Amino acid sequence: MSETQNESQGTLLEHFLALRRALIISVISIFVAFILIFYFCSTQIIKLVSLPITQRGIKIIYTALSEAMMTQLKISFVCAVIAASPIVIWQLWNFIRPALYKNEIRAVRAIFVVTVLLFLAGISFCYLCIYGLAVNFFLVAGDNIAEPMISIDRYLGFLLSFILPFGFSFDLPVILYVTTRIGLTNPRMLIRKFKYVILIIFTAAAILTPPDVFSQIMLALPLLVLYWAGIIVSVFACRKKRKKELVHHGQQELAEQ
Repeated sequence: MSETQNESQGTLLEHFLALRRALIISVISIFVAFILIFYFCSTQIIKLVSLPITQRGIKIIYTALSEAMMTQLKISFVCAVIAASPIVIWQLWNFIRPALYKNEIRAVRAIFVVTVLLFLAGISFCYLCIYGLAVNFFLVAGDNIAEPMISIDRYLGFLLSFILPFGFSFDLPVILYVTTRIGLTNPRMLIRKFKYVILIIFTAAAILTPPDVFSQIMLALPLLVLYWAGIIVSVFACRKKRKKELVHHGQQELAEQ
């Protein structure tokens, strides 16, 4: 076996061990966070997320013996993933950083930070500005028809299915920025394809949100705004890309001279 093959196998083994270490630390951190949240604050978290219902004088119920416990487990796991995410992200970053150049490290770091901030902004915007309107809409729609008896498991499922798509949708400008930088999209193409984007956005909203028109519209409208924000970001990305190409071309001409 040649020396090159030995080095290649050694490098591959090092990558595998680094990945295994990152996964083990990530899983342990999520597990520890899950245990702590479940035993110490899962009940308080459920009461907090139930405020949009309980503040209106509606009691949250459970319809099966295991439903309350399973709901505690679900909410504890979701919160554990969020709480342990800095450790998970740090492990992932340490794994991929050696494979990046210095300029790539700065770019990936900036994109990652903006992605996380936009995701959190999307969740916050939805919960603080949209979710209460949705709850009021559904309660008013059911008024004088039936008495509301909302189970805790279905309520939590509705909450997560409502706010998580908002978090992911707020990252649309970042996605368009990246696709423009790598040459997959450009501002003219994005504007020209807008009529198809409308159809795609409303279809995605129908898939991602609970099965009702109100939720779909409340997700689709911010997505349309974010798409146009992404077009503006794409314009800046396209200019930056052209400027970089001109600088590179100028350096090549100087080197040839």
